[in-house]
Amino acid sequence: MFPEIAALDLFASVVQLGSVSKAATAHGISQPSASSRIRGLERQLGVQLLDRSPSGSTPTRHGTIVAGWTDAILRAALELEAGMEALKNEQAGRLRIAASYTIAEYLLPRWLGRFLRDHESDTISLDVENSTAVLNQLGLGAADLGFIETPLDTPTMQQRIVGHDELVTVVASDHAWASRSSVSLAELATTPLVMREEGSGTRQALKTSLVSAGLTPPPSVIELGSTAAVRSAVMSGNSPTVISRLAVAAELGTGSLVEVPVDDLDITRELRAVWPRAKPLSKLAHTFLDSLEDEPL
Repeated sequence: MFPEIAALDLFASVVQLGSVSKAATAHGISQPSASSRIRGLERQLGVQLLDRSPSGSTPTRHGTIVAGWTDAILRAALELEAGMEALKNEQAGRLRIAASYTIAEYLLPRWLGRFLRDHESDTISLDVENSTAVLNQLGLGAADLGFIETPLDTPTMQQRIVGHDELVTVVASDHAWASRSSVSLAELATTPLVMREEGSGTRQALKTSLVSAGLTPPPSVIELGSTAAVRSAVMSGNSPTVISRLAVAAELGTGSLVEVPVDDLDITRELRAVWPRAKPLSKLAHTFLDSLEDEPL
């Protein structure tokens, strides 16, 4: 009889954490219950898996071999679970999207509106997070498809470029910078800014550009959790910000915000769709992604 996945998962945790007690805590069960399950697994397999001591538990020679097989089994089980979830969502016409603020606020409403005109029976949900949180949602299986503004170097994720965005420095119309032809990069780096929170793609893009120029990122006068909040704070306050051009296009047009060129600063970033490599995209997700090829930014 094949061992239960739950028992193999518990054994893998013991090997990783070095003790039955820590593994029990990680799985939300008591230590006696964990010990009983491990002993049951050993009886079922007919080999001793662990050497137990007061200081912890380590795998025996047989346990090390079984641990390698167990890792492969658990990965396959996760792929099966993810694949079945994708099939269920495809059958039901459901798509869960997680997107960073700029994309969610200024691009996805138009994209989804046009797409759903031809897919009225499908259901699409949208969770708005910063770029770091979007990747976490995908990793946890809480979203099927993500959209972020940050570079991606994660082997567990696949990606597709869906557009580009430019970051610009803006101030209120009565700010001292509003009448200047430009400011230096060094001056920007020493000026307190209205900023997004840590984990934001916009904040990370600015930090990367300044660090590559040998400058320390500027201090924040206030940190806010959305692009709209940053824009409002700049309009009513006396501090600049670096923000997506998409987010301030209307305000730049009316003159309530003024763009200030910054010498030697050009931040153009790629907007990308991302999804877990281990979880195949549903037909609905593929169709939605393909529809973006005809969408202007």
